[in-house]
Amino acid sequence: MNNHSLQDLQHSAIELLKQLIATPSFSKEEQDTASILKIFLEERGIEAKQFKYNVWAVNKHFDAGKPTLLLNSHHDTVKPNKGYTLDPFTPIAKDGKLFGLGSNDAGGPLVSLLATFLHFYDRNDLKYNLLFAASAEEEISGKEGIEILLPELPPIDCAIVGEPTLMQMAVAERGLMVLDGIAHGRAGHAAREEGENAIYKALRDIEWFSTYRFPKVSELLGPVKTSVTVIETDNKAHNVVPAQCRFVVDVRVNELYTFEEILSVVRENIQSEVTPRSTRLRSTSIALEHPLVQSGIKLGRTYYGSPTTSDKALMPFQALKMGPGDSARSHTADEFINIEEIEKGIALYIDLLNQVL
Repeated sequence: MNNHSLQDLQHSAIELLKQLIATPSFSKEEQDTASILKIFLEERGIEAKQFKYNVWAVNKHFDAGKPTLLLNSHHDTVKPNKGYTLDPFTPIAKDGKLFGLGSNDAGGPLVSLLATFLHFYDRNDLKYNLLFAASAEEEISGKEGIEILLPELPPIDCAIVGEPTLMQMAVAERGLMVLDGIAHGRAGHAAREEGENAIYKALRDIEWFSTYRFPKVSELLGPVKTSVTVIETDNKAHNVVPAQCRFVVDVRVNELYTFEEILSVVRENIQSEVTPRSTRLRSTSIALEHPLVQSGIKLGRTYYGSPTTSDKALMPFQALKMGPGDSARSHTADEFINIEEIEKGIALYIDLLNQVL
């Protein structure tokens, strides 16, 4: 494939992205885009494998004795929000932009990594194997995406995860833990001095979440951030003191704490019961000394800590999050990516890997 010119790779990537935009691929419904990606690879003489709605392939001269570098992005999208003025499933190229649902998150990074994989596919002198994987369910942190795929793949040493980062290097990423809290009281009639109001108990705990500061602050990710986002009672009658009050806390964790440490501090300081929905989406970081990061630094890329989570959180190896497009455009109405961002992204990925491979 390295006999294909850079322009050919860029053109085919953009045409593939148009196909993907035109094909709805909401999380758990990615069967059609999985087929498109599989056919795209097979038409180029590459054996493509599929597991659930995840599609993957390895380089032509794959050698089990070499370390393996994963190139991964996702092909599912969120549902279009109500602010769209354009048809989200009609790829529109206008004023140097390509509009459409998933164009920026993460179609642009996905097709750019795939073009990069094609560029190196035929090479027999690589220090690393290359493994391309287009995964499902990233937008819902689902269990049938990269998490279920990884055990099916050859052992992986490190990865590039394609997400829109303006081709800068997200070397660390906040973890996400959602806590369900329940404050317990006793029901009673609101007109009399009866019961024990669970809302008041919950409010004291919510006040703690709003004022407490975890002491360890990351240079890359800043402090741990806790936000109470939901509060409700089962009781809807105006004259009944509620016996239970439930609330939800969104916890964004830096790389200096484990979820278990966060939970321990929370439980020592509040009266309500708290239960984590999941501890899967852990904070992650890649060493600044890692060859991928060092290669990016040599190319003038900056590095930073990302406040958002991605499939990187589910990878038990070091991964660099990096891709064309801008995270600020993700999930917005009339989503777009600049065509030049894809073209430059492919060239930069190739330059980055030339120093590593």
